Amino acid sequence: MSDEAEPGFVRVRLDLSYDGKDFSGWAKQTGRRTVQGEIEGALRTVTRSAVTYDLTVAGRTDAGVHARGQVAHVDLPEAVWAEHEEKLLRRLAGRLPLDVRVWRAAVAPAGFNARFSALWRRYAYRVGDRPGGVDPLTRGHVLWHDRPLDVDAMNEAAAPMVGEHDFAAYCKKREGATTIRTLQRLSWARDADSGVLTATVQADAFCHNMVRALIGAALFVGDGRRPAGWPAEVLAAKVRDPAVHVVRPHGLTLEEVAYPADDLLAARALEARNVRTLPGAGCC
Repeated sequence: MSDEAEPGFVRVRLDLSYDGKDFSGWAKQTGRRTVQGEIEGALRTVTRSAVTYDLTVAGRTDAGVHARGQVAHVDLPEAVWAEHEEKLLRRLAGRLPLDVRVWRAAVAPAGFNARFSALWRRYAYRVGDRPGGVDPLTRGHVLWHDRPLDVDAMNEAAAPMVGEHDFAAYCKKREGATTIRTLQRLSWARDADSGVLTATVQADAFCHNMVRALIGAALFVGDGRRPAGWPAEVLAAKVRDPAVHVVRPHGLTLEEVAYPADDLLAARALEARNVRTLPGAGCC
């Protein structure tokens, strides 16, 4: 996966959003409706191309997860970009289904890679704990938890999780992939009007199921079923704990992806490709 477009191609950054309810996640799959598949198909149609131009995304979201601030890139032939640049957004809007929108399409700076150049990804997970349930108008984006939640206890439990750790206990292991991540922010706040609790979860990267597992552990603390120190104990064990519940995906939204200054993009992409180990960890 190159950090530069091949000769004769232009790297285009796409900023987009989608409602994940009816998608089988981001990544294209045979016989399933996916965000990547819809956008690549629309690009091929509106540019009248004989080939499909593959997208590279900042963060692959699972089935049912939403995105407000997703970023991707696509390498288009120079002639195709020159012909369609000015009208591309409008044409995509006419072709794409209403649950996915591309808001911006612009030539990416040198060294830009939507995945590897990213400094961090920020997610929000929304939970309602009112006895009557969740507002019907927001039910597709808010999880209902049927026990009252203590925000202070959840924030107390979250504090030790921040920093660089091996999150193997909160990730679905993938062969050859590291589970070491730097969790930059994990905090909870309750909206005074709606009563909805929002978790802000920000990290340099996330492994599979990490955010939803962290939320599941926090909810057990918030409703009193586990003490505030329990999530950190699970983290320290570095093995999947069956007591950690991976919450449903519809409460999760990718809110923002951040990138460094243009002159640091290539260096960041190189750094992100390095396999990390924790200080003091053995090599094998």
